[in-house]
Amino acid sequence: MKASKIIEMLNLGALDGTLSALNFRSCESERERYRVITQLFIESFGDRDAALFSAPGRSEVGGNHTDHQHGKVLACAVNLDIIAVAAKNDDGHIRVRSVGFDGIDIDIADLSVQENEKGDAAGIVRGVAAGIKKSGRDLGGFDAITVSCVPAGSGLSSSAAFEVLLCKIADTFYGDGSMTPIEAAKISQASERDYFGKPCGLMDQTACASGGFVKIDFEDTDSPVCEKIDFDMQKAGLSLFIVNTGGSHANLTPDYAAIKSEMGSVAGYFGKDVLRRCSEPGFLANLSAIRRKCGDRAVLRAMHFFSENARVDRQAQALGSNDINGFLRLINESGDSSFMYLQNAYSLSDPMTQGVSLGVALGRRVLSGAGGVRLHGGGFAGTVQAFVPQEKKEDFIKQMSAVFGAPAVMELQVRPDGPVCIMK
Repeated sequence: MKASKIIEMLNLGALDGTLSALNFRSCESERERYRVITQLFIESFGDRDAALFSAPGRSEVGGNHTDHQHGKVLACAVNLDIIAVAAKNDDGHIRVRSVGFDGIDIDIADLSVQENEKGDAAGIVRGVAAGIKKSGRDLGGFDAITVSCVPAGSGLSSSAAFEVLLCKIADTFYGDGSMTPIEAAKISQASERDYFGKPCGLMDQTACASGGFVKIDFEDTDSPVCEKIDFDMQKAGLSLFIVNTGGSHANLTPDYAAIKSEMGSVAGYFGKDVLRRCSEPGFLANLSAIRRKCGDRAVLRAMHFFSENARVDRQAQALGSNDINGFLRLINESGDSSFMYLQNAYSLSDPMTQGVSLGVALGRRVLSGAGGVRLHGGGFAGTVQAFVPQEKKEDFIKQMSAVFGAPAVMELQVRPDGPVCIMK
């Protein structure tokens, strides 16, 4: 369908139902988002046959820092998304122009790693293309305009959303639409790791690619096991909030690396590479020797892994059986474990800056025993997550906004779908 025709359909409200079901926002605001980028597409690439796409961000619900130890996580796709207008081309180039960023032009004849693209979105685009090609799937060129409402640095995985969006565009134009969420996630992870230069697990990409609530077991990282969980948060009377407590992630790489290294040192005591391959009874039976070899913080972080990994199963069971109180109790337990054992609420290099600690403490105080509040994502700076009962919602927004600012308090919806082609 011509891009100009897409604008006509948007103006007539023909896509309102689809857009509203995806992202739970007003039809008027969604129409405007797609109108703007479709007009930009016409101005940039001409009035050609095109298609509309959307891919969600994600929120970690359980399994804080368990994935790199081949553990389990619980996550959900959220209604903050990256959208695109895209069209096939026949010149073998992938051109992506993201609103607010420089344009990217990749020749798919050369899909080798480019060192000058490390840390740049061009590396992600080239890496996704390389992964699709390596998988044996057909690949060709396309032109796209994208815009994101997934805030960078929010812990909601804007990069993973971008990666699985590219996979969806390529699979729609050159595949048969059969790329599975795990396939898209693995292509995306390899792109971010090898071409963008950022080591990452599979959780972000798998959650963005799957949609809804999903429990992911990374015991076999080549074939993670995903279990979708049917749970309607609105029917349960809960609202999901992410609160950005501020702070910079710029100097936190050593803090993140230490978590993985220290957990790995405990696994190494048993001759294993990751904690998932160790038994908790064996760990507990050897605590004295492990603390002498690895240090007390490593022991505590291993304790967090074993308890958090088991907690993911209980969280999934609570959601599946609609045990709301049990689920919220486990959310708080997860937050407590991250704070006390994993110790990633703040960085020891800057102990006077404790936005995450304050966010959890204030959220718990506002909710007064109702709801659940936990550290979200990598930790040390950034966001906290809260599941808030409807009767507490107004007060939660008011008090958290007073401390962290109104834009920092984001109410989210759980999006049931992963990346989609809305129309073509």
